[in-house]
Amino acid sequence: MSPRSSRKTPTLGSLLAGVCLVFAGWLGSLSASAADILLTGAEDSSGIQAFATALGDLRPGDSVRFEPLANLPAPSKLPASTRLILLDLPSLDWRLQEVQGPATLVLRISRLQARQRLGATLPEHLSLLWSDPPPDRQLRLARLLLPQAKRVGVLYDNHSEFLLSELRQAARPLGLEIVTQRWDNTNDSRPLQTLLKNSDVLLGLDDPDLYNPKTAKNLLLSSYSRQTALIGPNAGFVRAGSLTSSYSDQSDWLAILDELLDLPTAAWPRTHYANRFKVLSNPQVARSLGIEQINEALVATQLAEGESRP
Repeated sequence: MSPRSSRKTPTLGSLLAGVCLVFAGWLGSLSASAADILLTGAEDSSGIQAFATALGDLRPGDSVRFEPLANLPAPSKLPASTRLILLDLPSLDWRLQEVQGPATLVLRISRLQARQRLGATLPEHLSLLWSDPPPDRQLRLARLLLPQAKRVGVLYDNHSEFLLSELRQAARPLGLEIVTQRWDNTNDSRPLQTLLKNSDVLLGLDDPDLYNPKTAKNLLLSSYSRQTALIGPNAGFVRAGSLTSSYSDQSDWLAILDELLDLPTAAWPRTHYANRFKVLSNPQVARSLGIEQINEALVATQLAEGESRP
């Protein structure tokens, strides 16, 4: 028999078996690298489920799921490889019960909320994603829309006083002066009136003791009567009558989470201001202040240019 006739030609079955083995190995490597991403919070709602689903759509190679806080064991009982995302303050309180447990992203927590629970310390196993717009961005927004304004008035109380040093530091390279006024009793309008007299623009801090539905009317009418713009503190106040604010919506936070989840947990930042954001303005208030129509998308682009934030 010739050498050629002694060789066996692979059958279709053996070829298919080889393809299946390669495909199974590829699937196995995918499943081995897939991350277990667990979102939790005290409330289970359609909105939260939709958020988890949207994150899962961004990361089809990972296992993304939401589990109500009441269904979870102690943090130390969760697998160390889990990537944990906390959606509210009760879930943060639960996570703070133990140091042991998986690396954790705390989504949209305010600077004041963190201060009340953590003091000045930042646990190594937590990454805090701030809900506050960063002070320097808000100040640059004020300077962009009101270039003649130099004195930035800021109301504060004993809870938000710790934010003033960061605000002053951000204002210095912009050539802005921070004028502050303590406002411990929001039923007394004199501190507000004093600040308005000494300021070109007001900047609202995310302090719910000062900026809330009960104080909104006084704040907005007082600033309006003196033709003094209020920047911030959030999108809700812009709709109520402040001039403008930067903010991050659900699509921004989904994109931010997607970026962070691509990193090893050791590379997660301890704190993180949203690097994706939009600008909201109140056209009626702008007109009353003699400001031309604000192109929100253009202003957001201008603010983002050259901005570098870890």
